[in-house]
Amino acid sequence: MDSSVKIFPTPYILAEKFAEELSKMIKESDKRKKPFTVALSGGSTPELLFSLLGDKYSNSVPWEFLHLFWGDERCVPPDKSESNFGMAKQKFIDKIDIPASNIHRIKGENDPQSEADRYSSEISGFTQQRGGLPSFDLIILGLGEDGHTASIFPGHLDLFSSHKICEVATHPVTKQKRITLTGRVINNSGVVAFLVTGIRKSEIIAGIMKKSPMALNFPASYVVPVFGILKWFIDEEAANRL
Repeated sequence: MDSSVKIFPTPYILAEKFAEELSKMIKESDKRKKPFTVALSGGSTPELLFSLLGDKYSNSVPWEFLHLFWGDERCVPPDKSESNFGMAKQKFIDKIDIPASNIHRIKGENDPQSEADRYSSEISGFTQQRGGLPSFDLIILGLGEDGHTASIFPGHLDLFSSHKICEVATHPVTKQKRITLTGRVINNSGVVAFLVTGIRKSEIIAGIMKKSPMALNFPASYVVPVFGILKWFIDEEAANRL
């Protein structure tokens, strides 16, 4: 595994730089005439990224080569404010010229277990395979204040050894059901990119980077791509304790 850490002055500049990098990745796929598969994240930093992509890159990227998936989703209808898909649609998808068939959303309004199984099959049908598992070109991840990533929460590290593609998870506080990619799929991707901002994430970032014993409780610390590249895009506040 290769890894890198890039620190930016503000969340906006971080989102700008990642948008530039993502656009280059998609253009490279265009040159090779191969689809580019991305699993998106929810959260405030991806929301900033999506706004930038929708507003500044709508006409300069060959979006027809992009296939959009989600790393996790709350079990709510797509028109609810909690929906990761709904946020991406409003800020990004509605502003670009992308075929409807390239948008692979988790149907949060459906029965969670049935949808986890259905989405697993859809992922398998549209991604490359490596070692018997789907291999996304890029997975974008966030980091929770409890160290969770996607919808893999502390106390549920078994999701990093699951042989399923997707599982049903439960938020430890709200008890809301979610559907999430499992750890082995995350770690099987070509590039995994954490986008993390804010002072409240700084202690967790420091624990993971310095490999402190407490980091063993953070699911995000178990994101270690087997064949791919791990990239951290963090702002100066999140890097405060490094």
